[in-house]
Amino acid sequence: MENGTPGRKEGWERELLEKLAFASLEESRKARRWGIFFKIFIAVYLIIVLLIMQSGTWGEKALASRYTALVDLDGEISAEGNANADNIIQGLRDAFEAKAAVGVILHANSPGGSPVQSAYIYDEILRLREKYPDKPLYAVIGDVCASGCYYAVAAADKIYASPASIVGSIGVLMDGFGFVDSMKKLGIERRLLTAGENKGMLDPFSPLDSKARRHAQKMLDEIHGQFIDAVKQGRGDALKPNKEIFSGLFWSGTKAMELGLVDEYGSADSVARDVIGAEEIVDYTVHENFIQRLTERFGMAMGRSVASELRLSGRGLR
Repeated sequence: MENGTPGRKEGWERELLEKLAFASLEESRKARRWGIFFKIFIAVYLIIVLLIMQSGTWGEKALASRYTALVDLDGEISAEGNANADNIIQGLRDAFEAKAAVGVILHANSPGGSPVQSAYIYDEILRLREKYPDKPLYAVIGDVCASGCYYAVAAADKIYASPASIVGSIGVLMDGFGFVDSMKKLGIERRLLTAGENKGMLDPFSPLDSKARRHAQKMLDEIHGQFIDAVKQGRGDALKPNKEIFSGLFWSGTKAMELGLVDEYGSADSVARDVIGAEEIVDYTVHENFIQRLTERFGMAMGRSVASELRLSGRGLR
């Protein structure tokens, strides 16, 4: 009997351990199954939300047999913002390609921004107008349409605004700060190493020499000349002979009409109703959705991490 006791004890302990192991394994399997279930549930939920968001736009476009298409140009024009050339151009292309859209309104409310992005929009408007000669495009200015915003809308068939709208600022600027004297007072030494004699040009912690100033001014004048040519081409004989138009000044909608920068007063609703003749408005603005924001932010975060590891930040190589 005594000889069999250790064996029975070991068998009992082994059986208990096996039961505990199987129970733990089963719990782990249940946890994994629930985890998979919740992931699938969230994915399906997001897809349904996106389909609902899109179905409203699709249904609206499908039900209307004759309408005015609208694209918003809202906010600063930049490659990173919502008012970037890709978004605006895609919206305009969709609007022009829609057979039920009898006219297009570019609703502009922007202080300006990148001359490159503005030029892209301007060129695309000219191309679309030539490709669809029977479908007019009218720019309607909201609170403000200045600088790069006016660059973009100058290609429209006509420009409408409110008497109180701010219009103009046809010019180019490059701004910054100089900290040379402050560094001297604080006893800070600037250590800047470059490969290429002009690589450190316009560095805010170094004195601004005459060569750098001349080069920057020449570049600004060149871009300003492109801006002026675009406005003259877009506005044609509507522009009044006045040198101040291209001086960087801005005006109210009333004065802008006197100068030929604006054709008539009007809102998006009044232009759709009274000018285009299709009161119903369908929005073709490209809106950033949740999935895009999530993926773009994830990509930006990854990019910042990589840049940090490679030391390619503003404090390193440029």
